[in-house]
Amino acid sequence: MSRRRLPLLLAAPFLAAGLAACGSSSLAADDVANGAEDALEAEVGARPNVDCPDDLEAEVGAETRCTLSVDGDDQEYGVTVTVTSVEGDTANFDVEVDEEPVG
Repeated sequence: MSRRRLPLLLAAPFLAAGLAACGSSSLAADDVANGAEDALEAEVGARPNVDCPDDLEAEVGAETRCTLSVDGDDQEYGVTVTVTSVEGDTANFDVEVDEEPVG
């Protein structure tokens, strides 16, 4: 992804995605990161790297902070993932990328 792609990620801060909770009350951090990457890639056509250090509770309003990076760019951006609904074993969430880089 080129540096020109990063503003496109910032221009579309709210994205919905869904993940299966698989009978658990939380979503694994790696699954949340992959879901966020999928949602951002679908929105802008290029896949960023998202790292989420913590699992995300599968309940409405639960949120976690992640970090987004783009190959070829030294800057990292914060990402907030918030659960918006839970339908059966699927948690839907919004992904919001911070406007300013971390640090």
